[in-house]
Amino acid sequence: MRPRTPVPRDAGYTTVETALAIPSLILLVLALAGILAGMAAQIRCVDAARLGARAAARGEPPDAIRAAVARASPDSQVGISDTAGLVHVTVSAPVASVSLLHAFTVHAEAVEADEAAATESGGAP
Repeated sequence: MRPRTPVPRDAGYTTVETALAIPSLILLVLALAGILAGMAAQIRCVDAARLGARAAARGEPPDAIRAAVARASPDSQVGISDTAGLVHVTVSAPVASVSLLHAFTVHAEAVEADEAAATESGGAP
């Protein structure tokens, strides 16, 4: 009788390691994609808030301001206030329309001097 060749003890480890590593890498890629989506949504909110503040400072009506902000940042909520000659515009929007990321919201605020108030008080526009 021939002696049996021993089977290496690490047989199959590569398959198990691959089966565990691939889902982990996919989860990492999805997390990074979510972070990038959040950063893009934040940039859109900042741009929309600045656009809305400039429009409000020029004296445009609130409906026109909301429409401009909605074009710059879809699905956003807009708040407009005017205190002491300053126009405050706040914009908040969900990160993405994906249900998992929809729970996260980004916010931005912009402040501009009200041009009408500045010219009434004798200041430079």
